[in-house]
Amino acid sequence: MIAKVFKGLWTGLNFSRRLVLNLLFVLLVILFIVAITSDEDEIKVADTSVLRLNLNGPIVEEKTYVDPVEAAINDATMGNEAPAEILLDDIIEVIDQASKDERISVMLLDLQKMPSAHLNKLKQITDAIERFKAQNKQVIATGYYYTQAQYYIAAHADEIAMHPYGGVAIEGYGMYPLYFKDALEKLAVTQHIFRVGTFKSAVEPFIRNDMSDAAKEANRVWLGALWQEYKRDVAAVRPFDESNFDETMDELLTKMQAVNGDSGKYSLENQWVDSLKTNQQIRQQLIDIVGAEETGKTFNQVSFHEYLSLVKPPMEFDNPITEKVAVVVAKGTIVDGERKAGEIGGDSTAALLRKARLDDKVKAVVLRIDSGGGSMFASEVIRAEVLALKAAGKPVIASMSSVAASGGYWIASAANEIWAAPSTITGSIGVFGSFMTFENSMAKLGVYSDGVATTEMAGLSITRPLNEKMAQVIQLSVEDAYRRFLDVVADARDMTPEQVDSIAQGRVWIASQAQELGLVDKLGNKQDAIEAAAALAKLDFYEVKTIKQSLTPQEQMMQDIFGNASVKAFIGNSTTTQSVLASQTDLNSIVKKLSTEINDLKDYNDPQNIYSRCLVCNVIQ
Repeated sequence: MIAKVFKGLWTGLNFSRRLVLNLLFVLLVILFIVAITSDEDEIKVADTSVLRLNLNGPIVEEKTYVDPVEAAINDATMGNEAPAEILLDDIIEVIDQASKDERISVMLLDLQKMPSAHLNKLKQITDAIERFKAQNKQVIATGYYYTQAQYYIAAHADEIAMHPYGGVAIEGYGMYPLYFKDALEKLAVTQHIFRVGTFKSAVEPFIRNDMSDAAKEANRVWLGALWQEYKRDVAAVRPFDESNFDETMDELLTKMQAVNGDSGKYSLENQWVDSLKTNQQIRQQLIDIVGAEETGKTFNQVSFHEYLSLVKPPMEFDNPITEKVAVVVAKGTIVDGERKAGEIGGDSTAALLRKARLDDKVKAVVLRIDSGGGSMFASEVIRAEVLALKAAGKPVIASMSSVAASGGYWIASAANEIWAAPSTITGSIGVFGSFMTFENSMAKLGVYSDGVATTEMAGLSITRPLNEKMAQVIQLSVEDAYRRFLDVVADARDMTPEQVDSIAQGRVWIASQAQELGLVDKLGNKQDAIEAAAALAKLDFYEVKTIKQSLTPQEQMMQDIFGNASVKAFIGNSTTTQSVLASQTDLNSIVKKLSTEINDLKDYNDPQNIYSRCLVCNVIQ
């Protein structure tokens, strides 16, 4: 009798659960249909209007896949932990379209929530801004503070305005990784490191407490070249020369003493900014230029995301008639197996290249790389598909974004041509093997591993010490992998392995240096690479097609529903923001950095534990 009662209760609860979920699903579908058919929130652009370029998120080559249901629940319960990513292509598309739009007469650079970005991406944005200005349109930058990345963009404005209490933070380029040697020793973790290359510093955080002299030597060279490019670009569009940049604390202190610590006055006197204005003054200035909107409280304006929704079709349609130049994006750490969009899986990225190879309308491919490398095995899986494309008669151009180093260079090497921006970080041709064993850590807890096996090789485990001869075997494998890397590059670049070795050994270069060394063919951006691919394929008329991972029908439906703005509002989309400058100095940033470094360990999944990865390619700015 009791069993029947409980069974009845469970059946009732289960029915109620399914009923609630089904009702919620039906409600969301109704909301979605209403949202896409309603014109209440129709975006309208006034005849004279301001494009407010508010870039409130990381700028990326490809957005990282986020489960739409999880994202919606996170928004409703905890708020967004991080701002949404923004496609670099979308920013350029918005600016270029606005330059042709007679209704847009002014662009307002509102960059307060834009985090750091690599110089390569910033330069592509400023090139678009210059095209906008060439149409006799005005650009005004405004902000409380300007970080180094924000200022690079703002420098291209006709007027840089800043709050009187604000400041400009231009610090140069630096890198200060965390080092864990002592911590690992205290935890009794045994490190097993196998590497080749004088400058292969990827494993240093695990075996040292500081940066080696060899690593410092190499890093100073490419960081200095990057800093020189930043200064040159900014000085070219501001009324001062490169000597105006403060590179010592004495210089900064002297100038700040002269203005009694007033950072706003310091910025104005050193011509970093053109004016000191409050929000109210900027608002009135823009009202005077383009007029006030209906309420009269602010100026006619359209935000970045609003304008993007007007110029970018909600769905992409593939013309089955035209010939194509396909773009495949490889962004993130290279790991073995399958990964969603925004990450590089050896199998999943190879599948995208294979999809382009099997598409009869695709006549050429641009492999857009933004990666510091990772698994050597996964890199080779991807490179094999590049070779297959070439064998099929389809030219491949490797287009390097911010970073294409180590494994990123491995996959680029097989292309017909390698294109990169002058500031692209590349090279780092070297390999290493790494894993940890915890026999001593376990012993401290009184836990041990023991037993028998038919061979000595069967006992390899993270719970047992590494056999010394097995360590020699792994070192031999790493050395062989390095020789393979040298051969891969030598064959592709028409060099000898000895010539490659002289500029390899894990050393990092920026692309302007790499071109002189023969590692890069041409300097240019993504569009230049697309045009080069079309030229190699002898295409006069073509369309550009980005090859993307296909969503399942269920994933697509969930994305359509939960990605809709009205549905987000119904669920309760709350966001939290934080000052860009504050986020760099509080305790949370330290915890986040430590968490990120530890979390990166999950990407070490090469089946042979051999990696070609550049960890020094993350630059602080």
